[in-house]
Order: sequence, then C-alpha cells, then structure tokens
Amino acid sequence: MANVSFNEDLCKGCGLCVEACPKKILQLDKERLNAKGYHPISCTDESQCIGCTQCALTCPDVVITVER
Repeated sequence: MANVSFNEDLCKGCGLCVEACPKKILQLDKERLNAKGYHPISCTDESQCIGCTQCALTCPDVVITVER
C-alpha cells in the first residue's frame, strides 16, 4: 500500500491529479478552503492507492508526495 500526502496550502484546485488517477480515489474537498482560498485535493480511500505516482507527476505545483 502506498502513502499519499498533500501540501494542501500549495494546492490551487486545478483537478489535474483527479483526472490522472487510474483508481479515481482523488477529489477536490468542496467543504474546505486552503490558505489561498482554493478547494484542496484529498484522497477518498488511500487503501486503494497503487502507488503509480501519476497524480504527483501531473501536479504542476508539486503538491503531492507518494511513498511506497
């Protein structure tokens, strides 16, 4: 199982990682805002993460870290 972490204060809510995730376990958290006023990314079920790093590779702001 992989460990996915986010630097939420740097996230601008672009959603590119949501589209890149093959397991579709990422979503923008519509109930919270980060320091910049954007809805940050969150993982709905980290146990389903396969550690492919597609989300991290797609993120233009280097917000996501995937550890295997």
